[in-house]
Amino acid sequence: MSNRILDLCQEKGLKMTGQRRVIAQVLGESDDHPDVELVHKRASEIDSRISIATVYRTVRLFEEQNILERHDFGDGRARYEEASETHHDHLIDIESGEVIEFNNEEIEALQQSVAEKLGYRLMDHRLELYGRRITKG
Repeated sequence: MSNRILDLCQEKGLKMTGQRRVIAQVLGESDDHPDVELVHKRASEIDSRISIATVYRTVRLFEEQNILERHDFGDGRARYEEASETHHDHLIDIESGEVIEFNNEEIEALQQSVAEKLGYRLMDHRLELYGRRITKG
């Protein structure tokens, strides 16, 4: 199975120890924006010798190399995802912590329009929505 994080590490010429490979594997297989503690838990299940310090150092390295993106979704923990080639925004469920990725062309156009009306060319942006699931009944 191909792992884009591993591929990016190799493209950037990073030295890939066995433990870094495990951490890259865990991150590449994650679809839930894990924090360092969760990455450590998952990596430890594969290699019990991986320390939390190794995970912190590796995640920081991957972030510095633009392999990972760091997010703060208001829960006091840095959360990570693979640096994306395509833009997307996030909706965070404030009760469960679930993070839903989405793209909405109307929102993208509105942001562009706002920037232009204020005399700017939009170079980058992040949109994070925080909500609570609506219960029917």
